[in-house]
Amino acid sequence: TAGVIEVPKGSRPEGPVEGVYYVDTGDCELIADQDNSNGWLLKINGVMSSHIDLADPLFLDFEYMRWMAALIESRWPPQAGKSGARVVPPAASGTQKLRGLHLGGGACSLARYFHAAYPDARQVVVELDGKLAEYVRGWFDLPKAPFLRLRVGEAREVTETLTPDSRDFIIRDVFAGSLTPRPLTTAEFNDHIQRVLAPGGIYVVNSGDAPDLKNAREDAATIAAVTQSRALPPYAATIALATAMQESTLRNITAPVDHDSLGRFQQRVISYTAAVAADPVKAHGAFLHRLFANPNWTTRPRTA
Repeated sequence: TAGVIEVPKGSRPEGPVEGVYYVDTGDCELIADQDNSNGWLLKINGVMSSHIDLADPLFLDFEYMRWMAALIESRWPPQAGKSGARVVPPAASGTQKLRGLHLGGGACSLARYFHAAYPDARQVVVELDGKLAEYVRGWFDLPKAPFLRLRVGEAREVTETLTPDSRDFIIRDVFAGSLTPRPLTTAEFNDHIQRVLAPGGIYVVNSGDAPDLKNAREDAATIAAVTQSRALPPYAATIALATAMQESTLRNITAPVDHDSLGRFQQRVISYTAAVAADPVKAHGAFLHRLFANPNWTTRPRTA
């Protein structure tokens, strides 16, 4: 195991060097990828966080990141330019610049990917750990502003300050240890996400949980809260929860595993759109709308 690397105060690393670094929230470890001479792994407080290929930003080693990238690209397909570089299509807002928000930074793997896929995109990465953000900029030669901005702050606090309809996609990949912080799983937080997303935008989450499914219960509470906010009978929430449990075990599935179905309710994108199916609050609203179209919904079995 490599030793501790001391970085002089006020300075930034010039390229990656294997070792352990002290950061504001604890420590991180930079590990050379033994299978890829250009690859680096980043571990934060003992938990594997990110992989970077310095030679190819379009290479994503972590499978869940490939799922997330595929979902965004299914909404805004990149096109090959004459030189082979990919160019940005019109964003959901009608502009030519795709606008992305990353809650949780790590090594900025997805931000690097989307900059390569959509060179004119404007992205903001929110990272709680200021020292880690400085190190990552020094290690991996990230794109500069206005293409990529690193904002130091807590994900929920920053989201609450953002302008309505100002992001085409939001990716939540925030962890405290191996779990998603509870304040980022509430109905109130989802309301802020919906406010910040532009019409047709996509919210994608990487949800960490423990064997007791504490976060899954939080998500279940969100479903119940949306039902209650519409002054609907409790049986509507029961049906919604039973459906989500049966279809996805309350996981927000962000990549198609059955035809083009996404989200907790495994709704068909062809019918609901990816922006609705992959978003927990919108998906629940769409599910209830379709449920009420059935005049016998109050008497049918829960899983019929």
